[in-house]
Amino acid sequence: MKNNLLTAAALALLTFSTITPADEPLKIGISAEPYPPFTYTSADGGWSGFEVELGLAFCEAMERECEIKPTGWSGIIPSLKAGRIDMIMNSMSITEARQRVIDFSDPYYFTPGAYVAAKDMTLTPPDDLDGQVLGVQSATTNATYTRRALRDSGAQVRLYDQAEQVNRDLLSGRLDVILADQIAMLELVERDAAEGFEIKGTAPHHPAYGDGVGIGLRQDDDALEAELNEAIAEVLENGTCTRLSNEYFDTDICT
Repeated sequence: MKNNLLTAAALALLTFSTITPADEPLKIGISAEPYPPFTYTSADGGWSGFEVELGLAFCEAMERECEIKPTGWSGIIPSLKAGRIDMIMNSMSITEARQRVIDFSDPYYFTPGAYVAAKDMTLTPPDDLDGQVLGVQSATTNATYTRRALRDSGAQVRLYDQAEQVNRDLLSGRLDVILADQIAMLELVERDAAEGFEIKGTAPHHPAYGDGVGIGLRQDDDALEAELNEAIAEVLENGTCTRLSNEYFDTDICT
């Protein structure tokens, strides 16, 4: 007969543990705010995009069932730490500040920040930012770079919660220039509504941009981290990442 106290203790551990059992689906956390072409809602209401497909490819390589879990960007790290999601896969750069609170898998792609403005604007950033209204999504590596490297540029910086808010204000003329991930900006300038806009330049390598993009994980989830690193290596080696990258970006961004 099992000891009641031991049973209660075991149940308590299960209740408070943030480790997902191997027979339960892993919850892939993505931002609830679409970030095309990385993540977006498709016509049937489901989620699609480069990182959605790539995340499911990682799960297939691990032979694990996974489900997509949209979560507000500002609360995505707290959701991970609380166990509501098991990993963050949403173009999250591996930075020193983030590594103080969460762990990361090996990187699977890298992209610098890119400046976008009207084609008829003469702009060589950062030298020509003085007096320009610059839009950046908050809580991103581009926001960190702006705060650290552009504070003396003379730009009037506006921070936004969502990437599409930044894009809309640029296209409508409420911003002069924006700074965002280059891959996302390559998609933006291909839109019909952005015909009059172009990429003016990219930000230089800077500590704010970290060491590439990886999957955010809880600090005590060592087993999942090891599984994911093996899966990332496999998906990079077998060409799946490159195939998806070429489909979505017409170039290979895979690390």
